Amino acid sequence: MITDELSSIILKAVDSTYTFIVVNLEGSIVYLNDNYAKLLGLPKEKMLGKQISQYIPNLKLRKVLATGKEEKCVLVTFLNRVQKKEYTMVCNNFPIYEKDEIVGAISTITFNNLNELNLINQEITKLKEVNENYRNQLNELRDSRYSLNNVLGNSPAMQELKELVLKIANSNLSILITGETGTGKEVFANAIHQLSSRSDNPFVKINCAAIPKDLLESELFGYSEGAFSGASKGGKIGRFELANNGTILLDEIGEMPLSLQSKLLRVIQERELVRVGGLKTIKLNVRIICNTNKNLEEMVAEGKFREDLYYRINVVELPLPPLREHPEDIPLLCDHFIETSNKSNGLHVTGINPNVYPFLQSYRWKGNIRELEHTVERACVMCGDGDLQLEHFKFLVSRIEKEEMLNKTASQPMTLKSKKNEYEKEEILKALALTKGNKSAAAKYLKISRSVFYTKLKNYDLL
Repeated sequence: MITDELSSIILKAVDSTYTFIVVNLEGSIVYLNDNYAKLLGLPKEKMLGKQISQYIPNLKLRKVLATGKEEKCVLVTFLNRVQKKEYTMVCNNFPIYEKDEIVGAISTITFNNLNELNLINQEITKLKEVNENYRNQLNELRDSRYSLNNVLGNSPAMQELKELVLKIANSNLSILITGETGTGKEVFANAIHQLSSRSDNPFVKINCAAIPKDLLESELFGYSEGAFSGASKGGKIGRFELANNGTILLDEIGEMPLSLQSKLLRVIQERELVRVGGLKTIKLNVRIICNTNKNLEEMVAEGKFREDLYYRINVVELPLPPLREHPEDIPLLCDHFIETSNKSNGLHVTGINPNVYPFLQSYRWKGNIRELEHTVERACVMCGDGDLQLEHFKFLVSRIEKEEMLNKTASQPMTLKSKKNEYEKEEILKALALTKGNKSAAAKYLKISRSVFYTKLKNYDLL
């Protein structure tokens, strides 16, 4: 039996250890300790017998009274009437039973003095501010990086593509973006998502060529616990589930094995999936965008890609042209890459000498925009500040010469004279690069007269 003395000791121990409040079945306050009264900045006597919602409306003890279910780690905001400040605390709410019937409820805070509460509240406030700051930065970065304005190009071909994107972005149509490596397929995919009504929801990307074929199915659709040896406890959510209510980008879709294409087709058609090794059907609301640098029509004809899947993902095709087909966009792209290179490398490059553009626009750019980006960045590092000159692209001159030589070698056997001419032409280009296009200086560098130098320029179509 608990004596009155023991009861008094227990109550004092609880009072000094916890911050808590007790209500009866009607939600009226029947007890609170000094710590709780200090938190609210009100005398205990004033609150006894009053409805708890009058002082802490968001504590929601009535829900505990109604359901009989405890609630742990609930964030509750308290107003201290003396300090005129709000404090956000973590509360635990429990029902009180007597002979299997609910007679009241208790809410506790696990700190026993206001100073500790102040410190916790300050930390929570800081975390909220940091979180909000990061959220704003991410939104700004996302909007600036992936908006349609970031799709650079004013050529007719690029303008036509942008107009098409504006028409289809806010639909739920499946889109197939095709084009050579480096043409900007992912940039367009991001822009489509950001322009759609799904922009606040997930945008999930998966490269079908970068994941081993035997793991791709579980990556796409997830797996249940025990689905295979080594499966994580509790299973794993797949990319399609992560993208629910948003957009999924299937990059390099042409690399997907035929055995998996049939399951992907079923998921697209039925708008639902079952995890690997699972039984539960999961409903999906996902917009699908696919990228590829392969000719899927040829793959269909060769039996390497399912025809029915091809028409499912290719409701709208967005064919991106190679850079060699819109060289007029090179100056705009170069300006952008110079700006980003300056920021990332701490440089002060101001632009490109206009005389360099014909040289850049005559190059084939097999790696397209990505190759141009890397080329400009390398030239910027070589230059450091001021305008980029032809000499800063010497490495590209050598690359062009090697390609031309290989092409000619492949088409016809080289004679001793043609080899001599190729070598001479290469030396002339190097001299022009070293002298920044000054023909007199280049002739002097090669130790030949200006008239002979001009004759050679004419013979090699370099004038």
